[in-house]
Amino acid sequence: MTDPLAPLAASPDHYALFLDIDGCLIDLAPTPDGIVVPDGLPETLARLSGRMGGALALVTGRKTEWVDATFGRAFPMAGLHGFERRRADGSVQEVPVPPGLDLARDRLARFAHEPGLVLEDKGIAVAVHYRQAPARRAEVEQAMAALAAEIGPAWELQSGKSVVELRPAGASKGAAVRAFLQEEPFRGRIPVTIGDDVTDETMFPVANAMGGLSIRIADPSEPTEARAHLPSPAALRACLERIAAWAA
Repeated sequence: MTDPLAPLAASPDHYALFLDIDGCLIDLAPTPDGIVVPDGLPETLARLSGRMGGALALVTGRKTEWVDATFGRAFPMAGLHGFERRRADGSVQEVPVPPGLDLARDRLARFAHEPGLVLEDKGIAVAVHYRQAPARRAEVEQAMAALAAEIGPAWELQSGKSVVELRPAGASKGAAVRAFLQEEPFRGRIPVTIGDDVTDETMFPVANAMGGLSIRIADPSEPTEARAHLPSPAALRACLERIAAWAA
């Protein structure tokens, strides 16, 4: 298999790396709290970030606090699909939360109490996971659509792998990547965007338009804006470990 990250390995100081977490850096789990961070992954990312002059950011649907606690270090990152963004200098930018969140929490707490459903409260967004009850997909989608219509246009739905999230409208992972690229140490570098889900699709055109690398962790037959593929999180981790090791 050709390594799609070979250009990054050859010239790390020319590139800026943007990485999704769940399903990309780490394997998916039945519940959001069930994921396992492989031994050595945070250290690999830290070494790679050092080789790239700090131009490595995590771009995820998770909250910043969760990522810091899980990885044990504070990388530049965009959390909640870009609604909170921590720059390389440590300053944080957040999107204001529109009215309606308390109502959404109350309704979804009752709805997600049903067997096989898991409610994830992200602070400024709420998500219902149905990975343990895939037959309930249509039910979840209909309930979330009705709730979004009720609380108004300041909110939008984002579907992913066995999950539907209700979040404030107006931000995206792609917008977060563009914002990072206007700032040091990312400014002037070629973007590399890597993800696995529909929530990551907004990143890929940003990289493509700038002559960068767009990689999806998925079956190549799946429709995507990404121009390269890797088969699994394990394959991506192996690539990153090789690049980081060359810096030692």
